[in-house]
Amino acid sequence: MWVVVYMAEGKIRAEQILDLLTGEGFLAKAKPVYKNTGPEENLYEIIVPKSEVSEAHKAIEECRHLL
Repeated sequence: MWVVVYMAEGKIRAEQILDLLTGEGFLAKAKPVYKNTGPEENLYEIIVPKSEVSEAHKAIEECRHLL
């Protein structure tokens, strides 16, 4: 089961979060929220497996100043 750990504004921000998480060894995906919205105006759910939620959230919080 996949769980949302972050909501990113725009495709670039979503890719930054994905790069951070995958660089730390997490499985992560970005899923657009709206179907009829351009990539930079859309929101993206950053999702990870349920077993990695706590660690992934900590990684995002620890590196937030780098993004």
